[in-house]
Amino acid sequence: MVFSVRTFNNINQIGLKELGNKFQIDGDQAVNPDAFIIRSENLHGVDFPENLKAIARAGAGTNNIPIEEATAQGIVVFNTPGANANAVKEAVLASILLSARDYIGATAWTNTLSGDDVPKQVEAGKKQFAGTEITGKTLGVIGLGAIGARIANDARRLGMNVLGYDPYVSVETAWSISSHVKRVDDLKDIFTQSDYITVHVPLNDSTRELFNAQAFALMKKGTTIINFARGELVNHQDLFDAIATGVVGHYVTDFGTEDLLNQPHITVFPHVGGSTEEAELNCAIAAGQTIRRFMETGEITNSVNFPNMHQALSTPFRITLINKNVPNMVAKISTAVSSLNINIDNILNRSKGDYAYTMLDLDESDKEKITALAEQFEADENIVKVRIIERIK
Repeated sequence: MVFSVRTFNNINQIGLKELGNKFQIDGDQAVNPDAFIIRSENLHGVDFPENLKAIARAGAGTNNIPIEEATAQGIVVFNTPGANANAVKEAVLASILLSARDYIGATAWTNTLSGDDVPKQVEAGKKQFAGTEITGKTLGVIGLGAIGARIANDARRLGMNVLGYDPYVSVETAWSISSHVKRVDDLKDIFTQSDYITVHVPLNDSTRELFNAQAFALMKKGTTIINFARGELVNHQDLFDAIATGVVGHYVTDFGTEDLLNQPHITVFPHVGGSTEEAELNCAIAAGQTIRRFMETGEITNSVNFPNMHQALSTPFRITLINKNVPNMVAKISTAVSSLNINIDNILNRSKGDYAYTMLDLDESDKEKITALAEQFEADENIVKVRIIERIK
């Protein structure tokens, strides 16, 4: 069986080789593909093909994908967390240094000079760009995931005092964070104590406009805020007010909107935080590996709408089900299997929100019986998508 994959945007070709020879990259020519691999393509309002089973985002953010609609249609959405973490880390550290010394403003001013006495003009005017050093300053990191943890560790190595806030930090990430990074349990500690604040959290109802008038009121004069996460984390009107009063000395963001452009004390980058050759390759490789594993085995890794599911396939057939998370589904599944005198070798069922994912490994080599079972499942109104996976010999 050959799987059809449609790619959007410019996906690194080396990364796509991770798919292997059982996948056909059809690009825009794909009529009814099994999977999408995308970067920044906006899928909101897109009608998903009937055959679509998976979407892999070559990056961490998935705001460009209608998650609820995909889930309701039984489409598993993946991302590649951590694949561009080093690139974003370096962008944030560069932003801290740029804001501390105003290198961008200094360069722009220097390029306005002319005449034989440019060196004399430089010496006379350079005092306006006397900045500060970051050693000894306090950096507050909101969100200690793959990106935030790296920033916290490297900022410490640059001589900064680092505060970290993340009530949901994983055990694995916690082990990777330097013991010199001080964890705080209250976000207010970040706002009140930091000279620089960088934010690395997803956008949701609890984080939208996290930086608002109440947050700015707690900050020191001249605080620098760096946002390489999501533009909507900051209330722009409250930001402008905080800049006008001197509370915010500099705002650096990777998310440009018209109201932010050509404003004093605001630096806007064109969404390039994760745009390095290395990051794009890492994201493409991770996306390719994820799609291949899912399509060939049904296993799920790094999905944003379904739980991680790992189970070695050792039986002739596996059936995977995406079903509504309603009572007695596992019992109904088992009854359907036994009605065809098929033995269940292993069953794994986990839910996430309103939907669940089931991997059903069957000790049965008769494909006609497996097909008949799948047809029973497809007739169930609570089962959204059914797949038959044959073990690769």
